[in-house]
Amino acid sequence: MRQESRDLRVTVISPGFTRTELFDSIGVPETRAAVRAMLEESSIPASAVAEAIGFAVSQPENVDVNELIVRPTAQG
Repeated sequence: MRQESRDLRVTVISPGFTRTELFDSIGVPETRAAVRAMLEESSIPASAVAEAIGFAVSQPENVDVNELIVRPTAQG
């Protein structure tokens, strides 16, 4: 998309381990409990990703944030 128009800003967003309701749908109780423990220990809230997106879209028209990698500091 970026190559087709100089007026279009495109940002690739790569979120790390993020707390979402997606993990609530894990059917195996033991697996769900293990994932919840990992979430508590080493994840970021979805609001952190939202704030990064807000940063990218709030830049002046002549600034393009090409890529954002947003992950917990505990994630290697």
